[in-house]
Amino acid sequence: MNKKNNGMLKNTLYYVLVLLAMITVVYFLFGNGGQQSPDIEYSTFKEQLADGKIKSFSVQPANGTYKITGEYKEKQEVSNSNGLSILGDTAAETSSFTTIILPNDSTLSEITNLASESNVKTVIKEESNSGLWLSLIMSFLPLVLIFFLFYMMMGQQGGGGGGGGRVMNFGKSKAKEADKKANRVRFSDVAGAEEEKQELVEVVEFLKDPRRFVELGARIPAGVLLEGPPGTGKTLLAKAVAGEAGVPFYSISGSDFVEMFVGVGASRVRDLFETAKKNAPAIIFIDEIDAVGRQRGAGMGGGHDEREQTLNQLLVEMDGFDGNEGVIVIAATNRSDVLDPALLRPGRFDRQILVGRPDVKGREAILRVHARNKPLADDVDLKVVAQQTPGFAGADLENVLNEAALVAARRNKKKIDASDIDEAEDRVIAGPAKKDRVISKREREMVAYHEAGHTIVGLVLSRARVVHKVTIIPRGRAGGYMIALPKEDQMLMTKDDMFEQIVGLLGGRTAEEIIFNVQSTGASNDFEQATGLARSMVTEYGMSDKLGPVQYEGNHQVFVGRDYGQTKAYSEQVAFEIDQEVRSILMSAHAKAREIIETHREQHKLIAEKLLEFETLDAKAIKSLFETGQMPAGAEDAYPSEKAQTFEEAKRALEEKDAEKQAEEKKDFDEAKDYFDAEAKEARLGSDEETKEVQSAIDEEHKDIEDEDK
Repeated sequence: MNKKNNGMLKNTLYYVLVLLAMITVVYFLFGNGGQQSPDIEYSTFKEQLADGKIKSFSVQPANGTYKITGEYKEKQEVSNSNGLSILGDTAAETSSFTTIILPNDSTLSEITNLASESNVKTVIKEESNSGLWLSLIMSFLPLVLIFFLFYMMMGQQGGGGGGGGRVMNFGKSKAKEADKKANRVRFSDVAGAEEEKQELVEVVEFLKDPRRFVELGARIPAGVLLEGPPGTGKTLLAKAVAGEAGVPFYSISGSDFVEMFVGVGASRVRDLFETAKKNAPAIIFIDEIDAVGRQRGAGMGGGHDEREQTLNQLLVEMDGFDGNEGVIVIAATNRSDVLDPALLRPGRFDRQILVGRPDVKGREAILRVHARNKPLADDVDLKVVAQQTPGFAGADLENVLNEAALVAARRNKKKIDASDIDEAEDRVIAGPAKKDRVISKREREMVAYHEAGHTIVGLVLSRARVVHKVTIIPRGRAGGYMIALPKEDQMLMTKDDMFEQIVGLLGGRTAEEIIFNVQSTGASNDFEQATGLARSMVTEYGMSDKLGPVQYEGNHQVFVGRDYGQTKAYSEQVAFEIDQEVRSILMSAHAKAREIIETHREQHKLIAEKLLEFETLDAKAIKSLFETGQMPAGAEDAYPSEKAQTFEEAKRALEEKDAEKQAEEKKDFDEAKDYFDAEAKEARLGSDEETKEVQSAIDEEHKDIEDEDK
C-alpha cells in the first residue's frame, strides 16, 4: 500500500510540474496576463499621448515599476506586435498597448500634465499580488524542473536495488524471498545425493524445531558450503531446502553484490543480512559465491578493490563482533579451491558438503526422477542406462533423457525405446551424427582400421574396461570413436589400469602404422590424453620407479600472482628426467599396442571390414567377431539410431500422417451422415409432425458436422 501511495504521489508531482511548465510557456509566448497588447517604448507613448491618439490608460505598480495599459482612439500600427522579438520584427495594427515607466516624480508629473492637456481618461490601480506570485514562480520553476528531471533520470538508473530502483536505493540488496507456492521442488525430487541431502535436512529440522538440538548443547550451523563439479545438483539442493523450509529463504547470486559504484557490494551485504535478521530464523542462499569470495591478495598488484571490500563485509556479517544468530547461509560453488581461507573456517561455513558425481546407484535414481513424465518402452532398462553413463552428472543424465525424447518425437514414436536412448548418449558425448559428410574411400578405411585398433587393444586388455561400442560415423570433430566402459565405478586407479588406458589410446595410431605405414592427424586427441595420463603418473601419483614416490606438480596454483617470482620445486635435471620418464612410458605403451595388434591381425582386419560394411558395431557383435569370426543374428538392425531420418523423410512422413488423419475424419463424417439418413428414413414412416421435428434435428446435425469439417 505504501508503494502504491508513493507512486500516486510521484505521478501527481509529475503532472503538476508539467502543468506549471505549460503555464510558463504560455506566459512567455503571450504574456501580459493573456491580453494581446503589444509593448511600446515610453518615448512612443509620450508622443502618442501628446498627439491625442490615446483614448485612456491605467497606471498600476508592479515589481518596483509602473505598468501602463491603455487604448487608442483609432487602431495604430506598431512593431513587435506579438511581443516576441525572437520571431523577428513584425508590424500589425492594434487598439491597445502596454509600457513600463520608472517610479519617479518627474516622469509621473510629465504623464499627468500630458494627459490633462489631451483630456485623456486616467485610472490609478493598486499593486496586484498575482504578479508577485507569478514572478516567484518564474524564478524558481527552472530550478524545480532541473531537479525533477535529475530525480527521474536517477530513479531509472539508480543501481536497480530494492525499493523500486530509486536513486538512494542502489545500495539495497537484490535478494529475492522465495515464493513457497511457485517453488515446487522438494527433497523427493533430489536423487543420487542421499548423504548430502541428509545434511541439509538436518539444517531445516534445526530451524523448524531447535529444542531437540539445543537440549544437547548443539549450535546452529552458521553456513553450509555446497561444492562440486558443474551439473551435480547444488542449486537443486538449495531449491529443495527453500521448498521444505518453513522459514524465509533469500536467494542471490555472488555477482549481484558487485557494482560499478564503490562500496555498493558491502552495502548490499549489510542490507541482506539486516533483512534476514529481522525475519530470523531465515536462510540466505548465495549461488556462485566464488564471484565475491575469491582469495584476497592473490593478484599481481594486490590492493583493496571493491570485491575484497565486499568479501570483508561478508566475513564480518557471517561471524563478526555482533554475531549472527538465527541466519544460516548456504552457498554453492564449483571453484572451492579459489575461496578465501577465512571464509571456509568453522564459524562461517561449518559444513563443506562435496556434491560429487553420482555412482551407478545414484545415476539410476536420477534417471528414474527425470523419467517420471516420459513414456518409456519395455526394452528400456534404466539400470543398464546408468551403467552405460559413467562420469555423467545429474544435468547430463537429464539431458540424455530429454534428447532421447526429442529423437523419438523426430521418428514419430509414441514411446522412447532403447535405440533412442543410445542415440541420445552418443549425441551428448560426441554430438549429432554427420551422415552426409563426404569422405574418401582411403580415409574411410584408415578410420575403420584406426578404430579397430582401439577395439582390439580394448578387448585384449579388458581387466578394468569393456568395449561397449565402436563406430566410424563422424560426430563432432571425431571421424569415429570407440567407447570402453568401466566394469564398475572406480574411485582409485592402479598403475596397471592407467598403463592399459594409455595402450588403448595408442592402439589407433599403431594400427595406422602397421596397415598403411602412415601417421595421420586423427590420433592427436589420443596423444593428448595419453601424454596427460603418463605425466600424471610421473609427477602426481609417484608411479615412476626411476623418480620414486615424489610429487612434483600435484598442487596446481589457480592464481597467476601466487607463482610470480617463484622458482619450480624441482631442478632442471629433474625436469629432464620427468620428460624422459614420460617418453619411456609412452614408448612402452606403443610397443605393447603393436604387439597386441600384430598378434591379432586377423581379428583386427575382420572388425575393420565389418565396420566399413555396417559402420557401427555394438558389444555383442564385437565379442562375436573376436571370438568366432561371425556376426551375430540380427546385427544389421541393431542400431537404427544411426539411421536417423533426413529432413525430407521426416517431412514426407508428416504429410502421410496428415493425409491418414484427414481420411479417418472423412470416414467418420460419412458414417455419421449414413446414420442420420437412416434415422430420417425411419422417421418419415411416422406422423408428419414427428417427421418435421426429426428432419429439423437431422438438418442441424448435418450443419454442425459440416461446420466441424470446415
